[in-house]
Amino acid sequence: MRNDAARIRRPVEGELLLLQEIERRAGAPFAEIGLEEIAQDDPPSLDELREALAADQLWVSVDEEDAPWAYLFAIEVDGLPHVEQVSVDPRGARRGLGRQLIEFVAESARRKGASAMTLTTFRDVPWNAPYYERLGFRTLDEAELGPELIALRREEIERGLDRWPRVAMRRELPSSSGVDS
Repeated sequence: MRNDAARIRRPVEGELLLLQEIERRAGAPFAEIGLEEIAQDDPPSLDELREALAADQLWVSVDEEDAPWAYLFAIEVDGLPHVEQVSVDPRGARRGLGRQLIEFVAESARRKGASAMTLTTFRDVPWNAPYYERLGFRTLDEAELGPELIALRREEIERGLDRWPRVAMRRELPSSSGVDS
């Protein structure tokens, strides 16, 4: 894979199993830092991925042969795009694929009038909250969470994810000064 900008597109049905495998491989490094349960967590089901695909909530970053190396799954939470999952195959790590996917979704959301985007992540995992901070996200205080983001955080707590500190984050999406097409 070249180091230039990745090509981003919607996946096709036949690639959904590959997206699950990308997520499994992307989760493996969590075991190396003591988060074995996270490393072993199941990826979204094929039905969930199909629903995301049908709802135009799923994008892949592909190599020169058009094979996916990374994917991003975004949903709407409190009227804003919310990064539900971004996974990069470790073989394609450190090439900016996750960043490019996030920038693609941010620009698309901005063009559609979204003022911000959100996500939830592990506070102390280097490739989680510290990484997202470098991409312009900031940690939200509890008082800043909307009702759907509060509900999402409650679901994470019920799943046991808060055994490791988690945060909700937000990135502002300033409107462009030009006319959108």
